[in-house]
Amino acid sequence: MSEFVYTVPPPYDGEMLQSFLRRECGLSYRMVVKLKRVEGGMTADGQPLRSIDRIRAGQEIRIRMPEDAVRIEGADMPLSVVYEDDYLLVVDKPPYLAVHPSAGKPEPTLANGVVGYFERKGTPLSFRPVNRLDRNTSGLLLATKSSHLAFAMAQKPEKVYFAILLGELHGEGVIDQPIRVKEGCCITREVGEGGKDSLTRWQALATDGEITFARVVIETGRTHQIRVHMSWLGYPLAGDTMYGTDETVMPRHGLHCGRTAFTHPVTGERVSLKCPIPSDMRAVLEQHGLWQDKWDEIE
Repeated sequence: MSEFVYTVPPPYDGEMLQSFLRRECGLSYRMVVKLKRVEGGMTADGQPLRSIDRIRAGQEIRIRMPEDAVRIEGADMPLSVVYEDDYLLVVDKPPYLAVHPSAGKPEPTLANGVVGYFERKGTPLSFRPVNRLDRNTSGLLLATKSSHLAFAMAQKPEKVYFAILLGELHGEGVIDQPIRVKEGCCITREVGEGGKDSLTRWQALATDGEITFARVVIETGRTHQIRVHMSWLGYPLAGDTMYGTDETVMPRHGLHCGRTAFTHPVTGERVSLKCPIPSDMRAVLEQHGLWQDKWDEIE
């Protein structure tokens, strides 16, 4: 059972415990309700508390999370762990691997792999990703080890993607165009009126006139955002047959989440992580004379 300890700062002196837990500790209303049913779920300096009790500055507040309910089956599969502590897990997801199970697709997913990884360590936990990646997108994916932290990290981590685009692109720019579900489709998106606000920043790193290697940062997290925006700009991702036509440069769309940074929800420390460009994208860049060793180091 996970436990978290907080010290009440002066601004919360005399406040109700539930206000402190919601506003300062980042607990959801639902989690506060659940804690009422956990023995010793909320204590101050070792004494049981109700959510409506008043707290004092300097008190040590300890919360005990309810037991985790693991709802999917674990799988024994390779897992590239980039970072792990008692609260968070960051993995480098390979391409061609779905994040979550879906109907009619029995193959193991990243979720199954992470649950299996936790089981082998003797700490059965659910898979709670903070960010999502498409099946064919590779790179860093952050997950928390409790529902409390998943809610507390609603402020999504910063992410830097690297993309292989079709065409010759130079300079840098910002795409501020709404994204909506394409009419008559369930999955496919498009730029269009009535869509959700979406902002993408791009920077061309190298080009040979046929393809461009680019650095991309998204300010919003819409489904297929980079793929939709770059296609709208006229430079679809290599290998992306949903928003482009290429099937020759790459067998999957060339997109990799290579950097992430976030403020740790428990320690408050700044965490910055990276993982190298995957071998298939590197091979394409080498074939076009665009590979440089610094691509694995750029921020």
